[in-house]
Amino acid sequence: MTASSDTGAFPRLALAGVFGGLFCGYLGLAAAIPVLPAHVRDEFGAGDLAVGLAVTSTALTALLTRPIFGGLADRYGHRNVMQFGALAIAAGGLLYFLPLGLAGLIMVRLLLGVGEAALFTAGAVWTVTLAPHHRRGQVIGLYGVAMWGGISLGTALGAAIRHFGITAVWSFCAVAPLIGLVLISIVAPQPHTTPTSGRGLLLRPAVLPGLGLALGAAGYVGLAAFVIHGLQVRGIDSGVVVLSTFSAVYAGTRLFIGHLPDKYGPRRVAAWCGLGEAAGLLIIAWAPNLPVAVLGAVVMGVGFSLLHPSLALMVMNNTDSAKQGAALGAYTSFWDLGLFVWGPVTGAIATGFGYPAVFVVAAGCALAASALAMTIRQAVTTEKAVDS
Repeated sequence: MTASSDTGAFPRLALAGVFGGLFCGYLGLAAAIPVLPAHVRDEFGAGDLAVGLAVTSTALTALLTRPIFGGLADRYGHRNVMQFGALAIAAGGLLYFLPLGLAGLIMVRLLLGVGEAALFTAGAVWTVTLAPHHRRGQVIGLYGVAMWGGISLGTALGAAIRHFGITAVWSFCAVAPLIGLVLISIVAPQPHTTPTSGRGLLLRPAVLPGLGLALGAAGYVGLAAFVIHGLQVRGIDSGVVVLSTFSAVYAGTRLFIGHLPDKYGPRRVAAWCGLGEAAGLLIIAWAPNLPVAVLGAVVMGVGFSLLHPSLALMVMNNTDSAKQGAALGAYTSFWDLGLFVWGPVTGAIATGFGYPAVFVVAAGCALAASALAMTIRQAVTTEKAVDS
């Protein structure tokens, strides 16, 4: 355990450096997203398949390497791995300038996925080691706010900077993570323990929470992909308001009631969250007008917001301190897996059964996540605090 965890002090400056490094890294990652589709079509004359591959290929390497970088963070220190992630993202921004062709661009995107995995996973465990034990769930939630904030602002800035030319966007993609590297580097490194052997046991605490996270991802995918068009089919315009409401509630929940997993226990809160997400999705599925759909987004946003930090806290509580990086990396990989699976599955459901069915099926998945959370062993965290 760290000094802050032992004394109960809240290391604001250290967490600000870690959060700021994560935020800047995601600024650089997300700035390319709004310009890549047109760039792939105009520069290479490619079609939709190539566009989709270029945009989503980062998720493939992130999925495969998160557990690896979690283990490296346990072994070599969280700051070192997070610094590597920021450098890899900056290198990807610089490689955008080179005339590498479509295949080369996809390779750059794969590199960026590696950088994202290192940056996020190492930083997630680092924040937990910095936080007081009784506020770890809250800190995990705030860490996610920093990530989503970087994605949201980075996407908006990428679209705005595009008016100054594509090279301006690539420059921003390279510079933003370097600023993040500086912020990460000014935080003092934490002592770390060399992990013991036994990789199978290392990942076991992540499996059930990870499955719960993957099930919960179905609702997010369905909302992001189909809520606007699904409401339009019913004659309800301004579906973007539903998405915006969800995003605002998601962030606000973590900011104002993100302490609930610490206060009431992560298993109980995760079960509540699954029920809340399901309720919100069912409201959206049958919403007769925009206000009711917005209400559904509020209910879903509150539930979905705390699902990840609650499940992540269970992973941390059930994992030896020397193995928490790899375990959290494996757990987070289930989010990437969920996005891979639910993207095509929800599309098939929408095609075969209509848009309301997407939200009904997603609600069933959220209920399954709630039930699954109740089966996960609740560790005695006070004993872990003493032992570690």
